[in-house]
Amino acid sequence: MSETTLTAVRAGDEYAAQLAAFSDEYAEIKRLRAALDGREARLLARSAAYADALADATVPAIFPPAERRALSRRSTCAALAMATHTTEQSVQRATNDAEALVNHAPSVLASLEAGRISARHAKTITDQLRDVPTEGRAVFLAKVLPVAEQTTDAELRRRARVLRERLHPESITARAKRSEADRRVEFEPAADGMAWVHLFTTAPIAQGIIERVEAAAAESRNAGDTRTCAQLQADAVAALALTGVTPEDVMSSPVLPHPIEVQEHITPTVQITVPALTVAGVSDAPATLDGYGPIDPETAARIAVNAPSFTRILVQPETGAVLSVGRNQYRVPADLQRAVRLRDGTCRAPGCGRRARACDLDHSVAWEDGGAADVGNLACLCRHHHRMKHLPGWNLDHGPGGVLEWTTPDGKHHRTEPDPAPF
Repeated sequence: MSETTLTAVRAGDEYAAQLAAFSDEYAEIKRLRAALDGREARLLARSAAYADALADATVPAIFPPAERRALSRRSTCAALAMATHTTEQSVQRATNDAEALVNHAPSVLASLEAGRISARHAKTITDQLRDVPTEGRAVFLAKVLPVAEQTTDAELRRRARVLRERLHPESITARAKRSEADRRVEFEPAADGMAWVHLFTTAPIAQGIIERVEAAAAESRNAGDTRTCAQLQADAVAALALTGVTPEDVMSSPVLPHPIEVQEHITPTVQITVPALTVAGVSDAPATLDGYGPIDPETAARIAVNAPSFTRILVQPETGAVLSVGRNQYRVPADLQRAVRLRDGTCRAPGCGRRARACDLDHSVAWEDGGAADVGNLACLCRHHHRMKHLPGWNLDHGPGGVLEWTTPDGKHHRTEPDPAPF
């Protein structure tokens, strides 16, 4: 064997040994994480059961029993969320998943704690299990768990759906009709002036939309349009939704309208905060579209032209102090309400992102207790946190400058400050 061959063998052996060490340690980390996920599931399920058990004792009797239980649970989730700087919705979803795992799939929980499956595998199983009738769950778990322990989560999802379909005694027609009631559209802000629009609808409609969009994009592409296929499909959706462009229109005039042309059809009620220097044309600092965040000044101006009800708020660029607030809305809110909503931006409970304009204006010190109706005593709270604030164990102190000091039932303290100027 030549020296070159020996060197290659030694290098190969060293590489194999090092790779084995990496893979072993990686697998151990995954096992430990799975065990912690199982521990978290047990804790969340216990916290939910405890909240249910004490609902009558911790929530005022003015609420009906079912509402007392819901408020007790939300209060518990809120405390856990604030302690970990996560959203309440995330804790609520995790708690629901934990209860499904602990109460209805103990064998899956045991496999998770042993590190044989991941939390994603466990959630895939419990998501499918929710729609399996009680009498079929034992068979479903017995068949799906070995699959989970031997395959990827993607493969598990596919096989679990097939297995659930085989075991389900109710027809897919009945289940599809029930699921159809959940159809909806969701808006999700993204970075750099972009956003996602998610449509949840029936499979035939979704497939029909995709085919229509692809056909429109292909026609425009064949007519010499230089936009990418992805861009053309996105622009086709916008054109279909905002201008009513149809495939027949595309056949006669195949080039799809550009997003700037489509924006002319937007007629919203908008509130845009604009730095004074941007208005003067000596700065390109971003404007802020209420409900989204920073957008470029050109887009802000273009949308504002078509808005039937438009409030322009001028702010001092260095400090963010309000210089003037437009008063040409159809319904002009009280100056005090506008000042508080502008200051807060969102619900002032820790971790809550509900927009201020969708929130209640809460007196930190109640009116009947002598609290004044002024900026120093008002704050934006969403309906949920407005009600939760009055539950036993919760306390809210309103400090100078709009600073709020929250105290949760477990004695922890959390501080929120007004929404800072975005530029």
